[in-house]
Amino acid sequence: MAHAKVAILRTCPETVRGDYHRLLHLAEYQKAVSKETETALKVNISWHFFFPAASTPPWQLDGVIHALLSDGYDKSRLYACHNRTVVIDAHLGERENKHLDVVTAHGITNIHLYENEEWVHIQEAVGDLTREFLCLHKVYPDGFFIPKRLIGANVIHLPTVKTHVFTTTTGAMKNAFGGLLNEHRHWTHPVIHETLVDLLKIQQRIHRGVFAVMDGTFAGDGPGPRCMTPYVKNVILASADQVAIDAVAAKLMGFDPLRDCRFIRLAHEQGLGCGD
Repeated sequence: MAHAKVAILRTCPETVRGDYHRLLHLAEYQKAVSKETETALKVNISWHFFFPAASTPPWQLDGVIHALLSDGYDKSRLYACHNRTVVIDAHLGERENKHLDVVTAHGITNIHLYENEEWVHIQEAVGDLTREFLCLHKVYPDGFFIPKRLIGANVIHLPTVKTHVFTTTTGAMKNAFGGLLNEHRHWTHPVIHETLVDLLKIQQRIHRGVFAVMDGTFAGDGPGPRCMTPYVKNVILASADQVAIDAVAAKLMGFDPLRDCRFIRLAHEQGLGCGD
């Protein structure tokens, strides 16, 4: 398996915007994120209201958008995107977490994937890849639908460094859970680790490029993604390898990625990224 590159920087409030720009270049993001197609910024909202480490903080979203625009990415091809959930009101969340303020300030599009967007059946989207699923074909025996707009686009995931009651840690791979599946995605919780692996397979098939930028200015410890104790850590991470960035974040949180995080081990064993 090829070695993966994960960039990590220390940061502080005075330099965080520029640090994000430097971080993306250290991770060589332009090799993964083409300027020739749309780029979806998959915002993470784990709670309606701002709570440290729970959701994408505004400085993370701002830093990434500022870097993209500074490097010549077309503003009309960038959009922030949100999905529906049975727990969180995304419209309230994007206001209370200041995501909408950031997107508006930069003048880019803001999309709610469950409103006025077409969804297509997974068989149409990925074809025979469904035969390689570990569990989604069992959870959804009649198949399921994914947002058509994400097919052929780049995606940049914007997770945070935190623990999670179902997956031990949550990061880049888990962020796709809130983007590709509809509000019935909680049906997969009994097989959540296998689900994250199947979703990564889908992403690698449908997206032009996949990249992740993780904010660890605050890190959340405890029964995440909401009921956590936040700690100031002031680190930020980026990588084109979704397995590797989750593995490094897990290591930073004190876990053995391949032993303690089954979704990382499964993805590593399937050759979807480097979890070692």
